[in-house]
Amino acid sequence: MEMQGTRQLAITQQQSWDALNDPEVLRQCISGCEKLESSGDNQYTMAVALKVGPLAARFAGKIALSEIVAPSSYTISFEGQGGPAGFGKGSAKVSLTPNDHGVDLAYAVHASVGGKIAQVGQRLIDGVAKSMAEDFFKRFDEEMQKRHPEAYAQKTPSTDKEQQVKSGGIKPWMWLAAGAALIALYLLLR
Repeated sequence: MEMQGTRQLAITQQQSWDALNDPEVLRQCISGCEKLESSGDNQYTMAVALKVGPLAARFAGKIALSEIVAPSSYTISFEGQGGPAGFGKGSAKVSLTPNDHGVDLAYAVHASVGGKIAQVGQRLIDGVAKSMAEDFFKRFDEEMQKRHPEAYAQKTPSTDKEQQVKSGGIKPWMWLAAGAALIALYLLLR
């Protein structure tokens, strides 16, 4: 499965980087996230409760960051288990590029799932993935507005139109995310 996209954020590159590397911010923004904790240098453990069609389960997994070029980019590797519901694993590349309106967050996710979750059908998984990604970005944007109201006071109407997720190929879900958005999608696949 593959998913890619970009998102315009009104905050600076550094503010985005800090938020995407803050487990508490991510935990608040990922729907169903019960736990997101640091387990070492650039490593995290996570627990998420999800429902995909008729399948509801708790998923637990590990996330590791590599190829870190602060505050510009990193790669997220993930793997997780949902017991009888199945498993997921993959990676996501995340980059933050400053622009006149704040920063562009770009991501590309490559993931695979197995077990019962894979049997519910690609269309259903894609739909849930897209919904989770949108929900993550909405929550992330709201949290950034609370933390950095000055950046959003200067936001122009055109930046709202720029916030579109572009997907191609087989569209799974987006985790983390970015780092965060891509992490959210990762948890769906786990």
